Amino acid sequence: MENSEKLKNSKEVIAYLAECFPLCFIAEGEAKPLKIGIFQDLAERMTDDPKVSKTLLRTALRQYTSSWRYLHGLKAGMSRVDLDGNACGELTQEHIDHARQALKESKEKVFGPRKEKPAGKKPRPRVKKVDPAKLTVEQNVKVLLGKSPVPATIKEVTRDDVQVELKTGMSVRVKFEHIVL
Repeated sequence: MENSEKLKNSKEVIAYLAECFPLCFIAEGEAKPLKIGIFQDLAERMTDDPKVSKTLLRTALRQYTSSWRYLHGLKAGMSRVDLDGNACGELTQEHIDHARQALKESKEKVFGPRKEKPAGKKPRPRVKKVDPAKLTVEQNVKVLLGKSPVPATIKEVTRDDVQVELKTGMSVRVKFEHIVL
């Protein structure tokens, strides 16, 4: 008996379409440009398919055609394909330009904030190696806590580390490499 359970999301529908129409839809890699009006062809062919509703089919098709891999595949000289993989018209420059712009805008939404650097961000301080023999109790130093140097006073120097008191009054034991003079 065939499994006719309804598909629940766009990802499942796209995988199902790739299974039913492998010459048109692909699950991985650069997607082929689809025939304009392919939704109508899909709706007609899948009328009796209990797994897919028209609403979910439309949503999945919209997700598929706005994906980066689909938009990336829209290039000059490429032919659109129908459900059976037959060529049905070349891409117009207008459609290629639209795809490039959509891809650019989508990537800017994802990567845009990462590229911008906050104004006034200070560069990381250069850390000089500290000679433990030159550290003394009550000496004022800076301690690297995370990426920021914090003012502190040395309270104890041991063979392995240094105990400092931060300006907040908190005592911290740190390794020599975290001390900045």
